[in-house]
Amino acid sequence: MDIRIRQDAVVRSLRRNGTTTIEDLARDVGASRRTVLRDIAALRDQGLIIHSEPGRGGGLSLDPQSVQATARLSVPEVFALLISVASMRAAGNLPFSGLADSGLAKIERALPPDKVRDLRRFLDCLWVGPLAPQVDISDRGDMDPALLPAFEPAFLNRRQLRFRYRDAKGNATARQVEPQAMLILPPLWYLVAWDPSREDFRHFRMDRISAPECLEGTSFNRRHVHFADGVRPIRYA
Repeated sequence: MDIRIRQDAVVRSLRRNGTTTIEDLARDVGASRRTVLRDIAALRDQGLIIHSEPGRGGGLSLDPQSVQATARLSVPEVFALLISVASMRAAGNLPFSGLADSGLAKIERALPPDKVRDLRRFLDCLWVGPLAPQVDISDRGDMDPALLPAFEPAFLNRRQLRFRYRDAKGNATARQVEPQAMLILPPLWYLVAWDPSREDFRHFRMDRISAPECLEGTSFNRRHVHFADGVRPIRYA
């Protein structure tokens, strides 16, 4: 189990059970006693107040007023929030936009400096614009939830992406590309990438991408992408 997911499970167990033991926590989250002790120490370092009462009838308990001092959001999670707001704004249907921006700014301020740096580098790859009225969206599907976790290391570390792609006629192919940008033309989202096998840029509808994989050991130089009029980069303060 991922460390962050396991630690979240520890917190949920503490909130649900009131007072519990290390052994019960270990059983709840499916980890060893030693691992849970390390998780407790890490959670305390993050600002949670976890009381420990020794002896018979004692155990661990979470202070009901306790909150974490640092945000436990990953870059893809924050990025997903940002691009959701950006896409709704581009579509012209974002109510309470001022409150949304204020909330996102607070989340960003709570992130550690290295995550803020990665987030801003990630945002530099995001562009938004209007969708041409003649584009057919009748076959629009759901996007693979694995896309953003695969995109993060690919964009930040300039690694190639491999995935399965289904074109407008339903033909499936295996593709390996150099990701350059993400383009939101509401309600469609595109991956803009350089395709070495075709020696040209390609736009891949993200709802047609499946099984994305970031390829370690690959690298490429970022290329300048020419966008159509009306397409602009996302900018947040």
